[in-house]
Amino acid sequence: MGIRDDIEGDWHASLAALAWHVDLGVDEVIGETPINRYDLPETTRAAAPMASMGNVTAPGAANAAQAVKPPTDQAEIDAVEAARAAAARATSLAALGEIIAGFDLCELKKGARNTVFADGNPAAHVLILGEAPGRDEDIEGRPFVGRAGQVLDRMFAAIGLSRGADAPEAAIYTTNVLPWRPPGNRDPEPGEIAMMRPFVERHIALMNPRVIVVMGNTPLYALTGQKGVMRARGTWTTALDRPMLPMVHPAYLLRNPIAKREAWADLLSLQSRLRAKN
Repeated sequence: MGIRDDIEGDWHASLAALAWHVDLGVDEVIGETPINRYDLPETTRAAAPMASMGNVTAPGAANAAQAVKPPTDQAEIDAVEAARAAAARATSLAALGEIIAGFDLCELKKGARNTVFADGNPAAHVLILGEAPGRDEDIEGRPFVGRAGQVLDRMFAAIGLSRGADAPEAAIYTTNVLPWRPPGNRDPEPGEIAMMRPFVERHIALMNPRVIVVMGNTPLYALTGQKGVMRARGTWTTALDRPMLPMVHPAYLLRNPIAKREAWADLLSLQSRLRAKN
């Protein structure tokens, strides 16, 4: 009789606790590890809530999830191949812009307002490759339009180059490795850079610049696989069979004005290179 009372007492206590949680708005029981139900087949989605309750695992649920979900590196390889195939279809810069805007495999696109493609004169001798759009770029849909963009314009105006110039020898063309703003302006992840690299390569091939200026660690890594723009800056190298000059990003100059001296030296080096080519 005592055991029965204990059982009934536990049952009523559990029912009362459940009712209390329902009153608070709890509508499902979850565990400490999130489950992406889109990665589960239809037959196992119903078992997913049971598999997530504490340390209790529904029979076969974990194995099914593992069997269906591909490894992260495989998913990235597939996305890179898809990007490469999509980029290869572009026969003009306009077509490439449309293809990138329709590319849905990069998660960054879901949180961005606009696809930021490029700005400036596409016939320019100088292509400037940045990292990723910031808040202002995401709103306006053009690269380098915030405070860092204003610094960039003043920098290149000092050596006679501008985005608005009609003459190719006096113009610059700007774009980024990533066309969508990372959340919170965080640094792009290696998988994101690898996914978008085929588009960057096609962009450069179609635009056909005389020289490439990479501004920041992300474009340096995207084109060379190297990191450390502070060590690389000011030293000419080659990327995609073109002369390439690494420079610090204008945003870095806003945080570290003392670095403007080195940036000016890099600009003079660019100016000298362009004059020698003319």
